[in-house]
Amino acid sequence: MLLWHTLATWFRRRYGKRVQKIPLDARSSCPNRDGTLSRAGCIFCNADGSGSGLGGLTLAEQWRIWRDKYTATDDDRLFMAYLQAFSNTYGPAKRLARLLDEVRSLPGCMGLAVGTRADCLDREKLALLAGCGLPEIWLELGLQSASDATLARLNRGHDAACVARAVQAAAAHGLQVCLHLMAGLPGETERDFLASLDWALALPIAGLKLHNVYVPRGTALAAAWAAGRYLPPGRDEYVDLLCAALPRIPSRIVLHRLQADPAPGELLGPAWAADKRGVITDIRRALAARNLWQGCRADVPDGRPDWYGG
Repeated sequence: MLLWHTLATWFRRRYGKRVQKIPLDARSSCPNRDGTLSRAGCIFCNADGSGSGLGGLTLAEQWRIWRDKYTATDDDRLFMAYLQAFSNTYGPAKRLARLLDEVRSLPGCMGLAVGTRADCLDREKLALLAGCGLPEIWLELGLQSASDATLARLNRGHDAACVARAVQAAAAHGLQVCLHLMAGLPGETERDFLASLDWALALPIAGLKLHNVYVPRGTALAAAWAAGRYLPPGRDEYVDLLCAALPRIPSRIVLHRLQADPAPGELLGPAWAADKRGVITDIRRALAARNLWQGCRADVPDGRPDWYGG
């Protein structure tokens, strides 16, 4: 029995079957990497910008590799593209237009999720995304924290107000926005994380990704961790954070993720961050033991909605 509104549930209710997201690396850049804002990047960002490692291939080649892998075991599903690595709306609008043309040409592609930064969007780019013609469009924006002090520590290069403006503009264009939040950031407490969550929920968003902070190899965060200046949250601590967060989130909000997913070979610590299934099981059991579910302190206090499924 599921106690939160998963992306899988969202897709099955809309399309009647599973929808598989395929991660694509469009060899995008980032203003926080190319010197426009900084060359250091965010302190938690790895050298691949959370990419799939297939950035040397064309989008069509990457798509074919992943689609062949998934259809080998189950061909009764739909597929959508996920432009994941770095900031995919960075650069001129004509580059984004070319990317969208490539995505539309991918065989069997029914949707698109675009990962980017709030400061890499404008009206022209939002209009391109809204008008790309695919039935399922998600704009994924990294917020991480609503605290400007924390964002400065992370070397984000923008403030929370920038994110709020981007979300409002995207919603005005009819785009579904998924915000990313990180729990356990340097200098933050549970209260800070929940304050960021409440701030995000006041915006016209449709989805959330909640991430535990882990330490990726080769990052500024790794150096701080090695020097003893940063300690990532423990497994039980993160489960408790989720048990505090999920009840506040209205049932309409789609939870795209509840745990970060380290790339192979990048994780330095904590070791538990590699146990994705185990942590999800811990969250489910803790919620059930405490008689909690997504939205129980928001819009569905009387019981878990049956349509959560599971």
